[in-house]
Amino acid sequence: MSSYRPPRIAASEITPPALYMSRRALMATAGAGLALTALPKSLRAAPLAAEPSDYKVDETVTSKEDATSYNNFYEFGTDKTDPIRYSGDFKPQPWRVEVGGLVAKPTVFGIDDIMKDFPMEERVYRMRCVEAWSMVIPWIGFPLSALLDRVEPLGSAKYVAFETVVRPDEMPGQRGLFQPLRWPYVEGLRLDEARHPLAILATGLYGETLPNQNGAPLRLVVPWKYGFKGIKSIVRITLTEKEPPSTWNLSAPHEYGFYANVNPAVDHPRWSQATERRIGEGGGLFGGARRETLPFNGYADEVAGLYAGMDLAKYY
Repeated sequence: MSSYRPPRIAASEITPPALYMSRRALMATAGAGLALTALPKSLRAAPLAAEPSDYKVDETVTSKEDATSYNNFYEFGTDKTDPIRYSGDFKPQPWRVEVGGLVAKPTVFGIDDIMKDFPMEERVYRMRCVEAWSMVIPWIGFPLSALLDRVEPLGSAKYVAFETVVRPDEMPGQRGLFQPLRWPYVEGLRLDEARHPLAILATGLYGETLPNQNGAPLRLVVPWKYGFKGIKSIVRITLTEKEPPSTWNLSAPHEYGFYANVNPAVDHPRWSQATERRIGEGGGLFGGARRETLPFNGYADEVAGLYAGMDLAKYY
């Protein structure tokens, strides 16, 4: 076990649900349409073709402006508007993803090869943040299982570990003496979770490539889990025998579990998870009444079997 002891994060650094009512975020959202038209070239997305899929939800899709201007991406800052403000210098090209560990065919994938070799499809998923807000996003991507099949996991592989890029020159949230998190950002899934058909590697959203603030050029999407499991700007995927570390669990293990399945019956220590606010619903970023949180974010029929017999209050 590592001897590393990450610093305790102040409550002000781990965003409570009420923070999205802040005046700063409200002002940024009010001007989101103008901001999106004036983005630096490195922030602008490009059209991305994708086949439609049967993975949809019968709910209103969150506006592109909200989904691309209201983000958690601490590598660019801890405020919701920091990613869109400060990710203009980030360079998602060229890009390579190393996939190795307990596999028969370790491989380095270039992002251009990924875009060419894996058929892209659009999937409309719910996205539930641990902070008790949610969105509905049309992702473009491909099943994570397809990439794992290419490297042929060994029988001893039980987990899949993920790692985000570290580029403090391009990611201002990684600079400075006092850091809210330990870098690189890391995450993990059990191998059976990673192979589930709902788990995808996303390369785009809203018919375009991922913008920097949303995790360009490659991020994980696991819609039945809280959003912090969706690691962004992935550079390394490693298959392991033991449960890998995950950043928020390292930083505050009593608040953020490894599994992070959406569960309305298990509250965060500082707020309820029984309800959520859908961003943009009812008019603007903050409009609309709260709605009930669905077990596994509404995907229980597909994924509950992965956790049969587990105490979900213990393995939260």
